Amino acid sequence: MPERSPLDLPEDHPFGPHNLPYGVFTTPADPRPRLGVRYGDHVLDASAAARATGSPHAGLLAAPTLNPLLAAGRPTWQAVRAEVRAWLTAPEHRAAVTPLLVPLAEATMHLPFEVADYVDFYASEHHASNVGRIFRPDAPDPLTPNWKHLPIGYHGRAGTVVVSGTDITRPSGQRKTPADAAPVFGPSTRLDIEAEVAFVVGAPSAQGAPVARGDFREHVFGLCLLNDWSARDLQAWEYVPLGPFLGKSFATSVSAWVTPLEALESARVAPPARTHQLLPYLDDTADAQDAPDGLDLRLEVAINGETVSRPPFAAMYWTAAQQLAHLTVNGASLRTGDLYASGTVSGPEPDQLGCLLELTAGKGPFLADGDEVTITAWAPGPDGTRVGLGEVTGRIAPAIG
Repeated sequence: MPERSPLDLPEDHPFGPHNLPYGVFTTPADPRPRLGVRYGDHVLDASAAARATGSPHAGLLAAPTLNPLLAAGRPTWQAVRAEVRAWLTAPEHRAAVTPLLVPLAEATMHLPFEVADYVDFYASEHHASNVGRIFRPDAPDPLTPNWKHLPIGYHGRAGTVVVSGTDITRPSGQRKTPADAAPVFGPSTRLDIEAEVAFVVGAPSAQGAPVARGDFREHVFGLCLLNDWSARDLQAWEYVPLGPFLGKSFATSVSAWVTPLEALESARVAPPARTHQLLPYLDDTADAQDAPDGLDLRLEVAINGETVSRPPFAAMYWTAAQQLAHLTVNGASLRTGDLYASGTVSGPEPDQLGCLLELTAGKGPFLADGDEVTITAWAPGPDGTRVGLGEVTGRIAPAIG
């Protein structure tokens, strides 16, 4: 019986022709970083396939990162996606493309794009309410007064964004509990995760020119999974009055695969009902049903192989389109490779909480050295299929010194 071709996938495979996420990989036989497209349990060498088929986009796909493709804009994204699908499904390309499929187990994945800026939001009402109850138990409202009026966020550190599989060194810094007379210095004792979804900007914008909510898909190429590692003890001591700093900036992990927004049309859903009148640049109530910006993504968080939570992204109050509009409304420009994250994804149920702070009501335990955290996700695809969103994994290494 002839061996089955890697091009012949079951129709319901989560990494079939309806998905086609991009990454950057090397192999032992060829250490040059190059663009790949995941197909089943293989990686298509996109640069080699473009050369073999005479693609007009061979130059873009020959780059060692996704940035040139990201910068090319949506018409090019769509044209390249159509080409890649044809390479993998059209009979006339089989002979040329089959040798260019590398088993996933033989590929080493790298950070898929050069990160320009990194912003993290706080878009889950369930997460924000739970954290508010933990830190402000006597407050009449767990949400801050501005929360329902604008997407709250902070600027993080782009230089410490790392690809899935990178070990995370336990950070050290100042911390002070209410019982301490003065702050002490040492390794964080309350190291936490935050299960998030991040959006990758492709087409830039001019400084001084806000990007309208309706132009979201003209600028954002796709999404990836993200773990916003958080040292809660460092964060608690430093965050007043200017917000997160060293408690967040030591590392942020992203998945190796960037899923194009074009693959997620079947996952679009209406966001939660708005309880406050939004200013015009954020107001999406007219589009909530016909052209919704919410996404039905199903996350799963595992620690040392044991599932601890299944957060639903569909419950996020603020959408990625609203976040982009708010990020630029003051005239801030977008750059190719900008990364902005959703904030912790949490749902209304106890098994839907996206961080240990919530899962343990602030009491712990938090992460120990050697713990490995894996966040996976999928989304509904066309005709009952699933769109696999890969995974982001990190293992905690001991503090240095």
